[in-house]
Amino acid sequence: MKKKRLGMEFTKGIIKENPVLRLLLGICPALAVTTSAMNGIGMGLATTGVLLGSNVLLSLFRKAIPERVRIPAFITTIAGFTTVVILLIQAFAPGLDEALGIFLPLIAVNCIVLARVEMFATKHDVVSSALDGLGMGVGFTLALFLLGGIRELLGAGTILGFSILGDAISPTIIMLLPPGGFFALAMLVALANKLDKRPASERLDGCAACLSRDMCKRAKGGETP
Repeated sequence: MKKKRLGMEFTKGIIKENPVLRLLLGICPALAVTTSAMNGIGMGLATTGVLLGSNVLLSLFRKAIPERVRIPAFITTIAGFTTVVILLIQAFAPGLDEALGIFLPLIAVNCIVLARVEMFATKHDVVSSALDGLGMGVGFTLALFLLGGIRELLGAGTILGFSILGDAISPTIIMLLPPGGFFALAMLVALANKLDKRPASERLDGCAACLSRDMCKRAKGGETP
């Protein structure tokens, strides 16, 4: 039973609660960097590293952090792991660092990371928090890879830099521009909704789908709607 529960903690972020395709979080970097599949993978893995590190550390010290400094502690921890990830990418993948640009430092304020720490890591043990962060990160990476792959294939005729379409179909340049990003994302979200076989009553919706609902509740001093 415990193994099944831990497995669900990991897989829920990949399918049922995919941050981009199901909860519509992290849309800004998802649209901005996915002009290629490789950029999507790079941003996804960087975010996964920050998610995993932040979840584990804050779960480990969750009982030692005073209530009044919770958010500053979260931000400082996330910013620290973001800095580590950036330095590693600059050292070992400078081309990726140049391609992702400002969106790497902005991982520190990514709503997926902060809200996941607040909602899950501060309420569960280290192992569950690690699996939750890893699952959400893998789901985020998968969504960005699919989005970047579609845009790269249709916009440049390649996947991961390898020519796929050749001269068979002329590239549709608009797919590499913002309108193409919105169109591809809309198609993936529609497909994810179509494949979700759960009854409507079991799906996350409204405030239940928002990873920031606990912070909203504290700010309002009452229950979320």
